[in-house]
Amino acid sequence: MDRVRWGVLGTGGIAQRFTSELLAMEEDAQVVAVGSRTDRAARAFAERFGIERAYGDWASLAADDSVDVVYVATPHSAHRAAAGMCLEAGRAVLCEKAFTLNAREARELVTLAAKHDRFLMEAMWMYCHPLMRQLTALIRDGAIGDVRTIQADFGLAGPFPAEHRLRDPAQGGGALLDLGVYPVSFAQLLLGEPSAVTASAVLSEESVDLQTGMLLSWASGAHAVLHCSIEGGTPVSASVTGTHGRIDLPDGFFFPDRLVLHRPGREPEVITGEGPRDSLQHEAAEVMRCLRAGERQSPLVPLDGTLAVMRTLDAVRERIGVRYPSDREARVP
Repeated sequence: MDRVRWGVLGTGGIAQRFTSELLAMEEDAQVVAVGSRTDRAARAFAERFGIERAYGDWASLAADDSVDVVYVATPHSAHRAAAGMCLEAGRAVLCEKAFTLNAREARELVTLAAKHDRFLMEAMWMYCHPLMRQLTALIRDGAIGDVRTIQADFGLAGPFPAEHRLRDPAQGGGALLDLGVYPVSFAQLLLGEPSAVTASAVLSEESVDLQTGMLLSWASGAHAVLHCSIEGGTPVSASVTGTHGRIDLPDGFFFPDRLVLHRPGREPEVITGEGPRDSLQHEAAEVMRCLRAGERQSPLVPLDGTLAVMRTLDAVRERIGVRYPSDREARVP
């Protein structure tokens, strides 16, 4: 597999950004097809990015045998249907986060991937970021001792009008799945699935969360204090405190440009990375590495970890009283 051939399902902002990143990796990647709900949207996207084939429906893209892997960039309310269709058609899939609306849908996709022997990965680009990998290595090597507390936040100022998808329960609206997935995934990257979940939220008239505070606990005694909001812009920072020090990610923690290591009796140590801090190419490169190696999932973004995050998000929604229509639906893979 010289150049991995990508199909893009969806034509919104994140699809445009990811496609631009793939085009910059022209020696490794080729975007050969795009699919959307309408011919018009697909053709406009194809013309903008110089893509050969444009499909006005998802099924045609999924059936295109020239596509090695499909990047699913729909709203997360459609991830189960879109990714599932691609897996059933024999395509490898990189699916945006939040991976699905709930843990049941996530399990269904993992089951489908195994059934059809296809690669599947959540597009949790934070896990593939070089500085995030360095952070996990530092903690694994005991740089700050045993982790005791994690703090992380992600909030946008808004306001978002009532008709916006972030206010629509049918589309998985609210702060949690769009923004809260980052702090939760950050905490679970370092500590795994929590043993206890506590949460409180302010809900909108549509019964989606405008802001949510979470306290995750582990049997080790560690805690994570997390927050997400679509009512106010937050620092989007994170901090990991251990028994022998602390590591701060002071700005944009899920795509950091530096780590600040604090240890008693020493000057703070600033660890910086190289290249663009917000590049999506790291996750694209990991997908292509896995495909070339014949791997069915990524060790950087393992499916068990994705399922664990979805279980935590379900638990948070249970605590704060947020329900989506699809929570009552059942599908057989």
